[in-house]
Amino acid sequence: MSQTTAAKPLALVTGASTGIGATYAARLADRGYDLILVARDGAKMEKLAAELSVKTGVDVRVFPADLTDSASLKSLEQLIRDTPAISLLVNNAGSTLPGKFNDSDADAIDGLIRLNVNSLARLSRVALDGLQKHPQGAIINIASVLALAPEISGPVYAASKAFVLAFTQSLQVELADSGVYFQAVLPAATRTDIWEKGGKNVDDIQGVMEVGELVDAALAGFDKKERVTIPPLQDENKWLALDNARKALLPEFLQSHAAPRYR
Repeated sequence: MSQTTAAKPLALVTGASTGIGATYAARLADRGYDLILVARDGAKMEKLAAELSVKTGVDVRVFPADLTDSASLKSLEQLIRDTPAISLLVNNAGSTLPGKFNDSDADAIDGLIRLNVNSLARLSRVALDGLQKHPQGAIINIASVLALAPEISGPVYAASKAFVLAFTQSLQVELADSGVYFQAVLPAATRTDIWEKGGKNVDDIQGVMEVGELVDAALAGFDKKERVTIPPLQDENKWLALDNARKALLPEFLQSHAAPRYR
C-alpha cells in the first residue's frame, strides 16, 4: 500500500542572492521549505539553489527580477498568483543610497522607494489572497532599527524602513482575523554587501552583527509569533515601554479641537 508524502511548505524570498535573503533561504531550506528565490543576480541564485538542493533535498526555483522595474515586478506578481502553494513571503529586498541626501540623484531616490516600499507593499497584497488559504500563512517584512532611529542614517532609507514597520503593524490590526501572521524584523548593522553599495566600509561600523546570528534570532521571533522582532535589543522591556507609550497617545489624537498651546 503506497503512502502519500505531504507537500513541503513553500517560501518566496526576495533579495535572495546574498546577505540576509540568502541566509533566510538556507535556514528555511533546513526547516524543509521548498523555495522560490528572487533577486536580480540569477547566477548567484542558481549557485545557491544548487547548494541548497544538494544539502537539504528541497526544491529551489530561481526567478531573476529587478523589483524596481514595473514589468519585472508584475511578472513576479503573476508568478505569485499562479503559485497558490506559497505559504510564506519574506520581503527582504532592499537597498540604500551612497552619500547624503543632497548628494543623491532624484532618480536613485525614486528607485530606492520603488524597491524598499512599493515592491514590498505590492507583493504583500498579491500574496495575501493565497496566504489566507494556508493555516500557517505568513509575511516577514525586513525593516530596520532605523525605523525607530532616523537620526542615525540617511533620510530616504530610514523613512522607507519606517514605512515597512508602520505598514506591518497596521496589517496586524486590520487583518487580525485573516489567519495570516505578519512579522516585522528590525535589524541593526548587519554584515552584508549593502554597506559597499552605500559606499561605506562595514569594518568602520560599530556593533555589526553577523548575518547568520541575525536571521537565527529573527526566526526565533517568528517561531514565538512576535509582531516586532528586534534582534540587537538586549532589554525587551524598553521596546514594550516605547510601544505602550505610543499606544497611550492614540486617544489623544482623536480630538476635535487643537490643544490649548496652539490657541
